Amino acid sequence: MKRFAGLAVAATIPCVLVFGAGNANWVPHARSFPVRLPSAGQATPVGKPIQIKPPLGLPPLSIPDDNPPTAETVALGRKLFFDNILSRDGKMSCATCHDPKFGMADPNPVSTGMREQKGTRNAMTVLNAAYHFTQFWDGRAGSLEEQARGPVANPIEMGHSLVGIERKLQGRPDYVADFEKAFGPGRITYDMVAKSIASYERTLLSGNSAFDRFYYGGDKTALNESAQRGLQLFLNRTLNGPNCVSCHTILDNGATFTEVRFHNSGVAWDEKAARFTDEGRKSVTGQRHMAGAFKVPTLRNIALTAPYMHNGSMKTLEEVVDFYFKGGRHNEFISGVMPHPPITIVSEAEIPQAKKDLVEFMKALTGDTPENAKPPAKETGR
Repeated sequence: MKRFAGLAVAATIPCVLVFGAGNANWVPHARSFPVRLPSAGQATPVGKPIQIKPPLGLPPLSIPDDNPPTAETVALGRKLFFDNILSRDGKMSCATCHDPKFGMADPNPVSTGMREQKGTRNAMTVLNAAYHFTQFWDGRAGSLEEQARGPVANPIEMGHSLVGIERKLQGRPDYVADFEKAFGPGRITYDMVAKSIASYERTLLSGNSAFDRFYYGGDKTALNESAQRGLQLFLNRTLNGPNCVSCHTILDNGATFTEVRFHNSGVAWDEKAARFTDEGRKSVTGQRHMAGAFKVPTLRNIALTAPYMHNGSMKTLEEVVDFYFKGGRHNEFISGVMPHPPITIVSEAEIPQAKKDLVEFMKALTGDTPENAKPPAKETGR
């Protein structure tokens, strides 16, 4: 269906913590990850299959063949997500850093983990994380299932071990019964834990925002005039404008406001020291040109999830817009899609209003909160 006659709406996507902000450079190795992964084989969900229907504005959802969602795995994943049992000291849950009161994100620049240790990256929202092509700011996990292993075993986050989690869960009769319903009889493995949490997270879809009702639903009253102007500016793909849509994608079948590439906007570049404070994607790939590049965060519900950027260094959307209007922070590997200042798509006199319009548009991306984005009625955690 044709939208906004005369405007070419392209498809590409951008970059962010997804769960487990913690230690930016931590990866499992012999010292910090002393136990072997469970070797009981692949867990197969059983129970009642369910369909996850995306709300207005979101595209069809991809589901791994080996982890079809069931009512039992989703319920179990929700229980685990809000239970402090996953942390070594019993004081943290997934929801500690992905709080429903803050759009399933963390209102602090970086999260606090075991023994009050501070991470180095901001915790992204879990809402719509099912559409991310990779997980974590540096993309080191390729799926929600893989991601669910990281924070638990990270010594700066939950500080546990996967085998330790299995033992704790096996000692809880309620969890033994829950896992049997979800995967059949047998011992509990962390593969089951990861699949359950991932299935729950895939149900945390937020759409039907004012933008969605306007753009996909045909309600031309859903956006005010300022947000409509902001949308027009957002969709402009020239480098003498903010060029938002080049990374925060809008397609005919739905808008994820993210993409598969990693981008260096200069946030991690220390101009005085002439070095990167966080090497981002390079720490995963070893590729020099990926220094300072990060996953593109979704802009959905962005008004709820301050602060912004991989290090939580920007407190407001106004700060973010100012940063992009200035073309980011120049360095050797800055992304080729970053704006080229000065911005000339609007006159100098119109720039203050243009910035306000972009912020107004982003506020219109706040969608409905999924009903199950809160602890179950008889949560065992916080």
